[in-house]
Amino acid sequence: MAHRTNIADLARVAGVSVSTIDRILNRRANVRPATAARVLAAAEELGFYALPTLRERLNADKPVARLGFLLQQSNRTFYRMIAEALRLALEESPDRVELAVEHMDDLSPEAVSAQILRLSEKVQAVAVVSAEHPLVSHAIETLAAKGVRTYGLISELTAGCGVGYVGLDNWKVGRTAGWAVANLCRGPGRVGILVGNHRYRCQEQNESGFRSYLREHAAGFTILEPIQTFEDRFIARDVTGQLLLREPDMVALFVSGGGIVGVIEALKASGRGTDIVTVGLELTAHTRTGLMVRELSLTLAHPIARMAADAVAQMVQDLRAGTAPGKRVLGFEIYTPENI
Repeated sequence: MAHRTNIADLARVAGVSVSTIDRILNRRANVRPATAARVLAAAEELGFYALPTLRERLNADKPVARLGFLLQQSNRTFYRMIAEALRLALEESPDRVELAVEHMDDLSPEAVSAQILRLSEKVQAVAVVSAEHPLVSHAIETLAAKGVRTYGLISELTAGCGVGYVGLDNWKVGRTAGWAVANLCRGPGRVGILVGNHRYRCQEQNESGFRSYLREHAAGFTILEPIQTFEDRFIARDVTGQLLLREPDMVALFVSGGGIVGVIEALKASGRGTDIVTVGLELTAHTRTGLMVRELSLTLAHPIARMAADAVAQMVQDLRAGTAPGKRVLGFEIYTPENI
């Protein structure tokens, strides 16, 4: 029979006395932060049977970190997935955290900046998915003056103060999309690019990296000017359909932004979906199906669970340390029809 880790085992690995563990579990006295961290690390390493109780006891005296997240429209699968991942991250966080997760239906700069300011009234740090705009930058600076930290989530943001970031290296995302097009196409040709909105820094960096790779390694391809989808399924379907009619010899398409459902619909309707190498972003039910029927060739995705957990951890860490908003750059996932 396997030995179940007991209090004596935990005390030995943590380098403390059994009485110290007993004091923690029974709330008889506080322990120093360094000791608490050592005990918790040892408990996690050993799989200590009372780990949840131990976490709760050690965190009881910590202040609650109040974090806010502003995500885009709730009707979009990707942002519902992030909201659910944040809920799970809250449950698994070793810290005392309260989350306020809101969706933004109106993505105009006026509405986004106003919602950032409203949310800041009840939290200590805000993570937001937003396009760049002077109004958004001004809102971030207003928060900083009040001591509220701001983080760009998925897309970096800038302002006249420190702004954190949790997301991908989007230039590398674009370079990888370029590699896929260069290596999956049967030969060079004309390549389309769809972006949601040029003001999203992530999408501009995607496009820059994409062009960079093809210039360097596949100069025979002709890259067309990007077309905006405004992150809308129906606009994406219409502009993709028009592009396919206008460019009968197009060999590849890079979808660097929202509207992928509409893009897949247009590809299917054209009958050319399996002939064009199409690279998209994120793994949802729709893109998974697109990969299965080979109307998508490859998709590059955020590791959503890790992104949510890292965003919470980074924001709490910065609040506890009293430091400027930090950054966490994540690795991205690659999916093809063969590994979904």
